[in-house]
Amino acid sequence: MLSATSKASVIALLKLFCVFFTVALLGAQENVEPVKSAIKKIDANIVFMRHAIAPGFGDPIDFKIGDCSTQRNLDQAGQLQAQRIGEYMLTNGLDFDEVLSSEWCRCGETARLLDLGEWQAFSGLNSFFQSHADKQETLTKLESYLADNNHGLSLLVTHQVVIRAITGHSVESGGLVAYNSTTGQAVPVRVDYIGK
Repeated sequence: MLSATSKASVIALLKLFCVFFTVALLGAQENVEPVKSAIKKIDANIVFMRHAIAPGFGDPIDFKIGDCSTQRNLDQAGQLQAQRIGEYMLTNGLDFDEVLSSEWCRCGETARLLDLGEWQAFSGLNSFFQSHADKQETLTKLESYLADNNHGLSLLVTHQVVIRAITGHSVESGGLVAYNSTTGQAVPVRVDYIGK
């Protein structure tokens, strides 16, 4: 029998394996490009990022913005994933003029752990999956932001439903989509951070 400490270590290792396996699969997809290549290809001014790994589905019924204890949050694997993606971006010279995050704790923690500089919460990136945020109000705010082309290159840390609503692409946890807010072109992108 494994001790409680040994079980916890095995579980942590399995979670880390899942992070690396997910990224390896993402990198194997033919329609996924490296970040800088995708940005250049479509002259993207936005990079959408889905929050890092946060086990579970949706949020608890008693969800409250600003109270992380009522939300689904990043686990150890998700924290490591966010740090590694941030390291990749810095190493590859990805410099964002603005970093915005959903008000959900898992998005804010992802933005913080990326360590790409200051970031701000923006309600136009909130999840409307379970109606904790109003879909039309959220998308109206986001579309207004996207219509203003004076932000430079922005990283928007958000949720799968928001990314899909704007770009038409679904991404895994930690997944990214380069987006040109003028033309509407969108390209899923790859972050090769394994072994970095």
